[in-house]
Amino acid sequence: MSGEMGMFISYLKKKDLKLTDQRKIILDVFLKTERHLSVEDLYNIAKKKDSSIGQATVFRTLKLLREADIAKEVDLGDGKTRYEHKYGHEHHDHLVCLECGRSIEAVDSKIERLQDGLCRKHGFLPQRHKMEIFGICKKCR
Repeated sequence: MSGEMGMFISYLKKKDLKLTDQRKIILDVFLKTERHLSVEDLYNIAKKKDSSIGQATVFRTLKLLREADIAKEVDLGDGKTRYEHKYGHEHHDHLVCLECGRSIEAVDSKIERLQDGLCRKHGFLPQRHKMEIFGICKKCR
């Protein structure tokens, strides 16, 4: 059993919910897809595995995955909420192209140190953060 599956089962038990076959398929598809997924994206993939899965089930399952700290929401600036893996993945920021919509995951230790220093300077205890920078990628320039 993967760490994510164990976390999800524990979370569902805590909420007095069951791990249905549909939830299991949705989690499996989500974990096997290494890109930012909208509800519609995940629904289109999951319904190929089980045609009885509805879009509302995908939406509710993604909400549970987010609450269980397995998934997190990502805003790529197009008005569509997307989700990416959270558990077992390092923190990263996003560079989003306004022309083609491409998203580049980026990590910079200097920026992270600057953010930590800013919080310390103001006596602020950070819980989480995210950064998206919107611009034009090298390919579209």
